[in-house]
Amino acid sequence: MTDRRFLAANSRVAHESLKDDVRAPSYVRGEILRCIVPWIDLCGTPGGARDKQLLQGQPLELLEVHEGYAFVRDVVDGYVGYAPEHAIGPTPSPTHRISSRMAHIYAEPDIKAPDTGLLSFFSEVAAEEDENGFHAIAGGGYVAAQHLVPFRWRTDDAASIAEMFMGTPYLWGGNTGVGVDCSGLIQLALYAAARSCPRDSDVQQRELGREVAPDASLLRGDLIFWKGHVGILTDPETLLHANAFHMRVATEPLQDAIDRIGAREFGAVTAIRRMGS
Repeated sequence: MTDRRFLAANSRVAHESLKDDVRAPSYVRGEILRCIVPWIDLCGTPGGARDKQLLQGQPLELLEVHEGYAFVRDVVDGYVGYAPEHAIGPTPSPTHRISSRMAHIYAEPDIKAPDTGLLSFFSEVAAEEDENGFHAIAGGGYVAAQHLVPFRWRTDDAASIAEMFMGTPYLWGGNTGVGVDCSGLIQLALYAAARSCPRDSDVQQRELGREVAPDASLLRGDLIFWKGHVGILTDPETLLHANAFHMRVATEPLQDAIDRIGAREFGAVTAIRRMGS
């Protein structure tokens, strides 16, 4: 495993599973903790550029804490990187997920109470029983019951999740309703459909599902790939994608997107993939 994004090793420690492959001063088993803030950047170096974002409740394997940064591995997609130490910690096992693009945290179980924060779609929370239409969540505050679904809830229509993000600003490495990029949007949509999905649109996501022939009829939910970009079809002729041309999540005619992206951005379509049932 030489891809930096998935190599659970740095100059000081390595995961114990890498003893035969990586030389390190120390090998560690890792401790399973969670993200305890609404969201945080995961970076390739401490304080460096954002690779992706971690959502509240997301399980993480802590490998090391050094000079205020936690070196962690995302338990779900295997991504490795650095996050501020204060953002990682123990928390009760989640009972619910956020089902809306964004959800307010309220100081009291009342729509007129001050809001104290925001949670993004598919964040994981430990929620107590309903009180006046709100659930108290671990860590403090209340979330409206309408914005929560049971932890095991999943959708049958990944495209509907992508549609929920319409208008969300484009953000490189973003994974939230405040900002999202092309592959982050696809990962969220497929997670909600109970599908495993890597984070990036390169060979990782391009191997999802099965190949669709260029001359085949297209379907809602098909994924369209370029070298460095991905979108999802809402119908056979309409592409939905987070993109830097519109600087938001937007729809456009598929052929228009193919022509523009081919001429100005990423070249020709490299793959069409279908997740299946």
